[in-house]
Amino acid sequence: MSSSYASHFGIDNIPYGIASSQTRPDPQCVTRINDDVVFLAEFASRGGSEAIEPSLAQVFKESTLNAFAALSKDVHVRVRAAIQEASKDQKLQGFTEHVNDVQMLLPVQFGDFTDFSASKDHVLNAGEAITGQRSFPPGFQKYPVGYAGRCSSIIISGTAMRRPLGQFIEDYSKPTKRIIFGASRALDYELEVGAIVGRPVKPGTVLEAANADNHIFGLVLVNDWSARDIQGLEMNPLGPFNGKNFATSISPWVVTLEALEKHKVPAPARMAEVASFMDDGEGVNYSIKLQAELIRNGSNTRTCSVGFDTMYWTFRHMLAHHTIGGCGLRTGDLIASGTVSGEKDHEHGCLMEMTWNGKRPTKLSDGTELRYLHDGDEVRLTGIVGDGSAGIGFGECTGLVEAAYDCQTS
Repeated sequence: MSSSYASHFGIDNIPYGIASSQTRPDPQCVTRINDDVVFLAEFASRGGSEAIEPSLAQVFKESTLNAFAALSKDVHVRVRAAIQEASKDQKLQGFTEHVNDVQMLLPVQFGDFTDFSASKDHVLNAGEAITGQRSFPPGFQKYPVGYAGRCSSIIISGTAMRRPLGQFIEDYSKPTKRIIFGASRALDYELEVGAIVGRPVKPGTVLEAANADNHIFGLVLVNDWSARDIQGLEMNPLGPFNGKNFATSISPWVVTLEALEKHKVPAPARMAEVASFMDDGEGVNYSIKLQAELIRNGSNTRTCSVGFDTMYWTFRHMLAHHTIGGCGLRTGDLIASGTVSGEKDHEHGCLMEMTWNGKRPTKLSDGTELRYLHDGDEVRLTGIVGDGSAGIGFGECTGLVEAAYDCQTS
């Protein structure tokens, strides 16, 4: 990760991730302050802080954050404070490496991945782009709609992504809707935020939205790549499958709810009465400013700038709705928000909205048309809290589009 994101990782952030390096080849738990990556097992075992129990050193040696994420919020708060205090007292020396000298890995072992559609504006914009009509899905005013994704295709930021192969309608404008096989012609990105489950929820437990924060370890940036042509055919009549399951990129740093506590903002007002377990009097969102950029032929184009506070359904609602049928949640599960979008043109969190499903292309600075993604395109997502002065951000979530595998079929 570029050191240009040092401002995202001030003393008030203290995110968590998994890293290795030449001098520390075993993947292990880390945090980051400015450009310094702190190896927490050494910090805990070598007396970096009296406030951290020696037993945590073993937890921090693990190659995923799952064991630490599953601990109580009290432990998380205590560790965070100890790291901050040690940084102020210059007691982290010897436990750090520069961010450019480490390799960031997937932060948790994912057990399940659910992608919601929690943005009021996204469902309206997407519906209009596809059908010409702005309307809500039947249940949207009562709960966030979602589908079960594939955790096996979650990849860390910076990993290249292959254009998927699949079957889709060759040309919707023709009377005969011929289905062909080939590389997707409508590859898209989705600007999202994801919540990682910390303390698990037992199957059969009704989790109330107001209590859901107790089970959220922290948030990451998510790019849930989508093949709109493959997706469009398979969603009649069921939900996304091959149009979504080929790749989902996430940022390496988990920003905790403790870091975001002072940056809560009210969620939008409810459009309708909800079930009692979904009723969250506080209605919390976060003042995260999100941005998407497309890099094509060496030229950067900002395609979206939108606030996460536009989201109609919150992560509290998403977790609560997830459990009501008896489904449990496990440590490391990823709950994604779905595309983050707003009402304005510059707030469209995916190309399907921005280009009206390819029908209204945009001219880029290099002279090419933007309908959907080309091979060689790179997408960069970033997120900062508020105006960035808080020193809390997510860094970046990037992915380069590579050509589809050469696959012949008859």
